[in-house]
Amino acid sequence: MINLAAGKCMACRGGEPTLTDAEIEDLLPHVPGWQVKEVNGMKRLEKVFKFKNFLQALEFTNKVGAIAEEEDHHPLIITEWGRVTLQWWTHKIGGLHKNDFIMAAKTDEMYQ
Repeated sequence: MINLAAGKCMACRGGEPTLTDAEIEDLLPHVPGWQVKEVNGMKRLEKVFKFKNFLQALEFTNKVGAIAEEEDHHPLIITEWGRVTLQWWTHKIGGLHKNDFIMAAKTDEMYQ
């Protein structure tokens, strides 16, 4: 199994290709529980994390925000009472990049 959480995001420039469906299928087993969602024609990784209360959800949101800043790769985060929904995708290329899978794995590691 690939240890994606140990990876670092590489700078992504516009014009790079998005991952192919085959590449996505190869990486998806390494981030259990994440689903590929299509929003406005762009593929994204999405997962819902559950918590006992709002404070725990907010603390997790802040941890995700800190790692997003460190890696310079930022998700959509929805924080609610008892849950946080995250979506990772690469804005510059309008879809999924290996960076998104790295960040999904890092997010899972923080949650554990």
